[in-house]
Amino acid sequence: MQYVYVLQSKKDGKWYTGCTDDLRKRFNEHNKGNVLSTKGRGPFEIIYFEGSLNSDDAFAREKYLKSGMGKRYLKNRLKRFLSLTG
Repeated sequence: MQYVYVLQSKKDGKWYTGCTDDLRKRFNEHNKGNVLSTKGRGPFEIIYFEGSLNSDDAFAREKYLKSGMGKRYLKNRLKRFLSLTG
């Protein structure tokens, strides 16, 4: 199983989108500062994830969610969550 996930930094509120086959392990790595692209921005919370049986599909989905259309999709999908967090 491959997971595409979106983290939100509790420090600066910015999002990070990634892909992994072990979501718990990767989430812990982000929070411990062991991931170069998010180092110094933690702690994080997982605000969205999807599972896929095929890694090519998951990486294509990650690429989409990082695009302008994908970001709009996420903002629409998470609008209730975003309205609560301000």
